[in-house]
Amino acid sequence: MSSATSSAAATARLDRILADAKRDKDMGYRDKALRMYPHVCGRCAREFAGKRLSELTVHHRDHNHDNNPQDGSNWELLCLYCHDNEHSRYTDQQYFSEGST
Repeated sequence: MSSATSSAAATARLDRILADAKRDKDMGYRDKALRMYPHVCGRCAREFAGKRLSELTVHHRDHNHDNNPQDGSNWELLCLYCHDNEHSRYTDQQYFSEGST
């Protein structure tokens, strides 16, 4: 095996390890948030149960996905639609604030 091939294989392996670690971390705080908070969207107040529980997502209030305090104070549960709307609003706000300077 050439060094380029072994380097590519090592990089691919590390990419898989990192992707697995991120998925595990994300599932950890989602599971914790679902145990801590009622299964209700924090914006539209729709309730979720059973199979529809997968439509409820964890939103980071400060938009920093690395800020995951154990008490859940940076999280809120939002449905897919409200979560998407929240991130669209945040992106628009960032865009317009950068353009105004």
